[in-house]
Amino acid sequence: MSGTEQGAVTYAAAGVDTEAGDKAVELMKGAVRATHGPQVLGGVGGFAGLYDATALTRFRRPLLATSTDGVGTKVAIAQAMDVHDTIGFDLVGMVVDDIVVVGAEPLFMTDYIACGKVVPERIADVVRGIAAACSVAGTALVGGETAEHPGLLGPDEYDVAGAATGVVEADELLGPERVREGDVVLALASSGLHSNGYSLVRRVVQVAGWSLERDVDELGRTLGEELLTPTRVYASDCLALARRAGVDGLHAFSHVTGGGLASNVARVLPAGLVADLDRSAWQLPAVFSLVQRLGQVPWSDLEGTLNLGVGMVAIVAPDAVDGVLAHAAELGLPAWELGRVRALGEQDHGADVVTGTKGVHGGAVRLTGTYRV
Repeated sequence: MSGTEQGAVTYAAAGVDTEAGDKAVELMKGAVRATHGPQVLGGVGGFAGLYDATALTRFRRPLLATSTDGVGTKVAIAQAMDVHDTIGFDLVGMVVDDIVVVGAEPLFMTDYIACGKVVPERIADVVRGIAAACSVAGTALVGGETAEHPGLLGPDEYDVAGAATGVVEADELLGPERVREGDVVLALASSGLHSNGYSLVRRVVQVAGWSLERDVDELGRTLGEELLTPTRVYASDCLALARRAGVDGLHAFSHVTGGGLASNVARVLPAGLVADLDRSAWQLPAVFSLVQRLGQVPWSDLEGTLNLGVGMVAIVAPDAVDGVLAHAAELGLPAWELGRVRALGEQDHGADVVTGTKGVHGGAVRLTGTYRV
């Protein structure tokens, strides 16, 4: 029997609803526009987002910084709980806070949502969250795409990704080249798990047989509410710290994402230096000790996967420590001294020393002490 005899095959019959997509755009337009300053041209719905780069003429030598990322399997928690207006903070945090590591101001961002079925209200909730987080980061959401992939994703499944571009003055670039022996490593608190390691966390929850609706006394809320805690967006605060301290005071940032604390700090240290980081310098937030206990996860695996309460690190000159900590307190950003940088020695080998991560052959990190749980 031919396709004609069976009835016309339409795009809608194949599972793609373009009208639902248009409705989703209408529902999100206001939130997206709220991130636009006078630099954004053309509004919502064009083929390309337009950003007036005239402001770059004030730079002596502007360097553009770019980053792209997604949320990972944390979206499965949002889908299971049917809560979609916070996952945007996870996306924006993962993207713009990589840019701010080099001292760059994030200028604009785009997003991409792939779903099995466009439910306008759900897509609009996701984008509203992205827009709200962009506002916190001080960046414009200039464009995006929603794609319906029936047969590839289930009707209630979606994934999100994004990319951002920022700018930094060349002689204000932060990174390993500025780090010196004697520098102090400061921790900036995470809001929770952020958006890394959820394959491990979800597996632990599955093996334990816990539901997301379970009330957990030590968390003070349900397990699902804890796991869906939005990622802290550091961009504006980090830029404020860097501007006040100056490049002579604040030398580098490290965004603690996949791989954990030690591996990400090692990426921003130059060869020949090692940072001694004290595990006992902070109280481990309850969710991390819960995951460890519930899944009997080896500590080495846990600290190589999760942020353990430290979402961003600042490496500063010794005489700038008090000022940076005081400014962080003014910003409402919990911060504390985590360790110091010194010359690498022959003794710096073994299980507690991390180096050569993610293709970067720079410095090393030695973890000492025991976590306070």
